Amino acid sequence: MEPRISIITLGVSDLPRAIRFYRDGLRFPTDAKDDSPIAFFMTGGVRLALYPRQGLAADISAELELSPSGFGGITLTHNVRMKEEVARVLALAEKAGGKIVKPAQDVFWGGHSGYFSDPDGYFWEVAWDPIFSFDESGSLLIQQ
Repeated sequence: MEPRISIITLGVSDLPRAIRFYRDGLRFPTDAKDDSPIAFFMTGGVRLALYPRQGLAADISAELELSPSGFGGITLTHNVRMKEEVARVLALAEKAGGKIVKPAQDVFWGGHSGYFSDPDGYFWEVAWDPIFSFDESGSLLIQQ
């Protein structure tokens, strides 16, 4: 097996609202319309997909129960090229209808980050790390 993550799919409660948040608010590129049955967004390396939460649960198993929202033990991260971009991306998310959970700040691991939650409660970290860089396609390079 080749180690790869191709698509991250978020189960959302209101697909048109979620499409507008990511497409219009955060400006993620997509061909999805408000009435699309699924939305795919072009991001560096991995694609982000949005699908109705109920349908996604049913696709996994007919017996799967939806649990109430809260912290599900996962975060998505948007890395930026410059420290100052963290606050700008957080502001963009808030303007689009997201909620700032942790404002931009210097963090214990030597970088600068903050968190927002999207309208469905998914947590996004916006982070700048002084040792990370990007290749020509925009994919993250991590030197360890």
